[in-house]
Amino acid sequence: MPVALNPHHPVRSPAAETSSSYLVGQDGEGHWVAVETGGRAGGLFRTRQDAIRYACVETGCRPDDVPMAAGPIRFKLS
Repeated sequence: MPVALNPHHPVRSPAAETSSSYLVGQDGEGHWVAVETGGRAGGLFRTRQDAIRYACVETGCRPDDVPMAAGPIRFKLS
């Protein structure tokens, strides 16, 4: 496991570098949503905590990659 020399800039594994970023927020109907920024993945969740947990797991738990949306998120199920 890599060790970070600077705690403000942790070392990331190559797998973490290739993972996606997610955005968490609510859709127009108030459902909690986590959406991959490229639109390739995501889901609807019961709670804000569930949406954040999913996004965290999908991004390798990188806090910078799980921002909260400023407004409603449009989420289309296909």
